[in-house]
Amino acid sequence: MDEQYTDPAGPASGGLDPRAGLSEFLRTRRARLKPEDVGLPDFGRHRRVPGLRREELAQLAGVSVAYYTRLEQGNGRNVSAEVLDSIARALRLTDAERAHLTHLAKPKRHRRKQAPRTQQTRAALRQLLDSMDTVPAYVVGRRSEILAWNRMAAALFGDWGRMPAQERNWARLVFLNPDYRELFVEWDQKASDMVAYLRMDAGCHPDDPQLSALVGELSVKSEQFRRLWAAHDVKEKSHGVKRVRHPLVGELTLLWESFRPAGETEQSLVTYFAEPGSPSAEALRLLASWGADARRPEADAATP
Repeated sequence: MDEQYTDPAGPASGGLDPRAGLSEFLRTRRARLKPEDVGLPDFGRHRRVPGLRREELAQLAGVSVAYYTRLEQGNGRNVSAEVLDSIARALRLTDAERAHLTHLAKPKRHRRKQAPRTQQTRAALRQLLDSMDTVPAYVVGRRSEILAWNRMAAALFGDWGRMPAQERNWARLVFLNPDYRELFVEWDQKASDMVAYLRMDAGCHPDDPQLSALVGELSVKSEQFRRLWAAHDVKEKSHGVKRVRHPLVGELTLLWESFRPAGETEQSLVTYFAEPGSPSAEALRLLASWGADARRPEADAATP
């Protein structure tokens, strides 16, 4: 079971600890900036570490070096929103990174641990998925868990209904299932995005034992995951373009959009579609006619 996957010496250790997360996040964001990036002179002196020095970052943020040092050591207690905003500006953080910084510096603590609860998708949302008979769509929740999907998603990505519930998880599929390495043409980008989403989730829910177990398992089983997790990149699901390599209809170029259903803060509806009249649109039409059988080895490849 998940609980056996722990790596005390690896990147997952303390990975869900806000203090350790805050420290490493600030270090990695500072390391990616050069003096010339932020308008500071670079006199060519030897730098022991990549990126800006702490004193340079403190100068840009308008705080003392001692204050910033304490923050980078993981002590975000009593830090004000104004100071965090100044540091975020100095580090040139994205909106997602700003939110992540706030979550790490000011983590929400539960008075007592809550028993893990099964995520549920509203019946109306499931009905909406079923009505989208030409659009691959699914609902993803916390920890990248796949909660619901329609027949077109099964045709494109695989019949998740045939998998154990625990395996219906995008992170596990991307890093541990060889079929999905073949499915995504730009697998490296998909993997990077997946870890960035999990990092964002970890910042919001540092005391989630199931997420900690998932990170531990993936850290033990996947070198690529360990490397990406250590980068501390974060990202929100939004929209983009994805290229997939389907075993029956070949390569498709699909646009995707992610939406937050009304009243849902931890679930996203993700849809895929193709440009009208494109070869990918025709491929989706064929997949719609095959349904879930399109991902089974015994599927008939003849056009109906």
